[in-house]
Amino acid sequence: MPAVEPTATSASDPVAVPPLPGRLPRPWRLLPTPTGTPFTFGYAAVLALTSLFTTYAPASLVHTVLQASSTDVAHLVRMPELVLPASALWIAGGVVSPYVLCVLLVLTAVERRTGGARTAGVFLLGHVLATLATEGTVGLAVLAGRLPNSSLHRLDYGISFGVAACVGALAGLLTPWFRLPLLALFGGMLAARLIAYADPMTDWGHLIALATGIAIWPLLRRRQRSAVTATTTARARVP
Repeated sequence: MPAVEPTATSASDPVAVPPLPGRLPRPWRLLPTPTGTPFTFGYAAVLALTSLFTTYAPASLVHTVLQASSTDVAHLVRMPELVLPASALWIAGGVVSPYVLCVLLVLTAVERRTGGARTAGVFLLGHVLATLATEGTVGLAVLAGRLPNSSLHRLDYGISFGVAACVGALAGLLTPWFRLPLLALFGGMLAARLIAYADPMTDWGHLIALATGIAIWPLLRRRQRSAVTATTTARARVP
């Protein structure tokens, strides 16, 4: 058989792993599995357990635990290394929230393209940067007298910042036909919430996290290209 010349691609364009000949689509790959996406699967299991706790534990105990996990300014000043990861163990609305399906789809899609370690890194980076940016702004506003001292203890927890960063990262791993609608839909939703001005600090945090995911496109695309090269080499060895 004649050799096929590889086509040149731009360094900025994401490269999709070509499917094996004759392989049918597998819709179940959209959801996490213990072997295929161990980070997403394990994290989903942890969120399920914490959601059961918030549903069935006494309300006073739940409030105490959530308050201890809150990334408010007072906690961030005293023990940031504890509350930053702890605040990402709780999901608003529990496992019955429609938001959970979106979380699973996004994290699974990112992990299948970049691996579990990079997916966890993207999630934590967005979660930490957006939290520090928003709560730091709250602290400065309190010092300037624009907000009351009670704002230093506002309840702040959840996974939405990390998920927003993963949405931004996922967009860079898709083709433009999927990337642009995803960014337009998700970014438009975040902008609409910010315009509504119901919770501006949190809404700004979502936009910061989304921008964080977009900023690391080059790193993730480099990893994706390496995976494609390894896959292509392995297939070339098959007689």
